Amino acid sequence: MNRSSIIITICGAFLALMLSACGPQTEETTPIRKDVTETVFAAGALEAEGMFRLTAQTSGYITELHFQEGEIIEKGTVLAVIENNENIINTQGSSELLNIAKNNSSDNAPLLRQAEYSIDINQQKMEQDKKTLERYERLLKSKSIARVEYENALLAYQTSKNNHQSAVENYKKLKQDADQQVVNNQTNTDIYSSLMGKNKVKAVKRGKVYKKFKEVGDYVRQGDVIAEIGSPEVLYAKVNVDESNISNIKIGQKAVIQLNTNKNKNYLGLVKEINPSFDEASQSFICKVYFSDSLDFHIVNTQLQTNIIIGEQDSALLIPRNYLDFGGYVQVKGEKEKTKVATQFVSNEWVQVLSGIEEDVTLITQNVLPQ
Repeated sequence: MNRSSIIITICGAFLALMLSACGPQTEETTPIRKDVTETVFAAGALEAEGMFRLTAQTSGYITELHFQEGEIIEKGTVLAVIENNENIINTQGSSELLNIAKNNSSDNAPLLRQAEYSIDINQQKMEQDKKTLERYERLLKSKSIARVEYENALLAYQTSKNNHQSAVENYKKLKQDADQQVVNNQTNTDIYSSLMGKNKVKAVKRGKVYKKFKEVGDYVRQGDVIAEIGSPEVLYAKVNVDESNISNIKIGQKAVIQLNTNKNKNYLGLVKEINPSFDEASQSFICKVYFSDSLDFHIVNTQLQTNIIIGEQDSALLIPRNYLDFGGYVQVKGEKEKTKVATQFVSNEWVQVLSGIEEDVTLITQNVLPQ
């Protein structure tokens, strides 16, 4: 179903005569010049600027709601609290593990103290073996000991030296693992803290609550809509334009808007946005028409109709639509053959003629059948 159509508004009326005779009834008229306005009709609804949906970021029961419909809320305000025990338990558990990891990484941690003690013992053994090796080296030079005794002392020193280095490396490895556990548990704690923070639903920006969908005690899943929030000051007409007419719509075009709540009042507006993609849901193109006049009605989703002005022409030559046949011909009174005319604006009722006839001719039609 088309949601929009082209309408030609004409200031003035035609003088048409109906001639009765035996046989088909005939009408006749003469072209006249009038100012015409070509418009595209589009239906739609009021919508608030920056409208967004406040959604649950976690699942659980709503235990608190801190807003009402129509209320102005500020950015960062906690609007709802959702009870999610899993997030609380995970956060507490990760915090405890983080404390344990920090203790295991401290200088007084048992494993690290034991590793330090092993370093000290092996260092003492290495220093002692080094002194023994130096003494055996002097004795060997004076030929007071056999070479095999010197070589045994050298082997003992090298062994204790390697053991000391191993103890040092073992301490570094234990310290690195402990520090890594701190990092891992800190990351988990941050993640769970962030998840627990989602139990509190906050306003991402200032706005007016236009619709509340949930109440205290309701169970919500992640992604469920809790409220709709938008600008408290700026409302616009969101209209659907048929694909056959969208090429006529341009940014900056004037429009006349009527709310269905009061069709006797017109508001002036301007086309300020044309969505770049086709809307599959409505099978139309979405346009945003902002009010030039002051709007005294502020209930969103109010149905409305809009006439977007796509062309205006002064003193256009016009004839009734039923005097033009499908081939673009008209019948001039007194002539046997029909006359071809060039047209521009064509609506269900009127036609603008560019050439082919003048305003002093009389046109006839036999579209009306006798009763």
